Order: sequence, then structure tokens, then C-alpha cells
Amino acid sequence: MDGGMVLALILLLLILAVAAFAYRLVQLRAAGAGAVIRALPAKEGLGWRYGVIRYRDEDLNFYRLSRMIPGPSLRIDRQDAEVSERRAPTKGERDLLDPGSTVIRGSVGEDDYEFAFDRDTLTAFLSWLESRPPRRARRRTRWTPRKS
Repeated sequence: MDGGMVLALILLLLILAVAAFAYRLVQLRAAGAGAVIRALPAKEGLGWRYGVIRYRDEDLNFYRLSRMIPGPSLRIDRQDAEVSERRAPTKGERDLLDPGSTVIRGSVGEDDYEFAFDRDTLTAFLSWLESRPPRRARRRTRWTPRKS
């Protein structure tokens, strides 16, 4: 192969990579809510990851926008999630987060996170979290035997 052919092949691979990234971005935004998440502990204003969250019955999936690997970057089980604090963004975070965002601090099992949501996404998140069934509740069907 000559140099022109190698250059054309590299250009084609680059175009395919950009197209795949754009397709993933469109697919995620079409069926999810925007969110910004960071794992704690983190330095002031650092560690925030932009992405999309999708709610399921028992878990929430967070997909980082900058990650090309299929599947969620973070999966949160609704039974293990607890919200501990709500605050406004700090001065250093205001440049990174959308105006009007609220930062929620919470834990998922042993891990601590902060979530930044706009008003509508915050309402959806808290409603999803608060509507979880009690830990002891078990869906009973006619096929589930009664305990005596």
C-alpha cells in the first residue's frame, strides 16, 4: 500500500469513530435525562462526569457521554440508594453545572456520590427513589405460597 491509501484508511476509520460517537450520543439523549455525577471523595469542583440516566424498575443506569463502551458506567440499585444532603453548587461548580442545578449527596451501599440535577430531573429522581417498596415487601402473586 502506498502512503495515500494508508491516509485514506486512517481517515475512514476516524470518520467511522466520530459517527459511532454521534450515534451513541443521539441514542442516549433520546431516552434519558441529563445528569452530572461524581464519586466522592473529590477535590472542590473536580471529578464531575456528564451523562444520561435511565430509570428502570429497580435500578438506575448512568451512561457517561464520553465513554464509548456499551453499557452503563454506573448502576444504582434503588434499594441501596440513600440521599443524605441537598445543596446549591459551590462557586467553583457554578461554571461546570447548569444554572439552577441542585447537588444531591447520596450513598449507594458503601460508595458516596454527588449528583447534579436540574429541577425536573431532580423531581424525577426523588420520585423514583421514594416510590421504592419497603425492603421487606415482596410482590405476591397467586403463585406465591402464603407463609403460615
